Amino acid sequence: MSNHDYEFDMDVVNQFFEHDYYDRGMVKWQGFYLSDHTAAIKKRNDELNKDYEVGLQQTLKEISEILAESYNEKREVVIQLKEVNKDNVNVPDIKAIVSGYNENDIVINDNQLISIDRIRRVE
Repeated sequence: MSNHDYEFDMDVVNQFFEHDYYDRGMVKWQGFYLSDHTAAIKKRNDELNKDYEVGLQQTLKEISEILAESYNEKREVVIQLKEVNKDNVNVPDIKAIVSGYNENDIVINDNQLISIDRIRRVE
């Protein structure tokens, strides 16, 4: 008997799908979701953990002038802090508009206070 001599009994096929076959439903799609989610997390971690280029320390006068321009013109600046994370990698630069200031601190995004002593450079 060759492979082409089989005749399917539709009753047997229907019996199989009605009583024996178990469709995993959404379980099979969760693998796809997990894969996409893992890739997105990896991409985000890569962006956060990349080595940031450390700029030269600006003088207090240079930093103050640029921050004052940002405040007066409501223009966004990029602030590089002197800090490193637990892995001894520079923390990411901060993009913000200076919304206030006092003698020792600036206010960005209307509620975050940053001491001027923590700033390495501003662009």
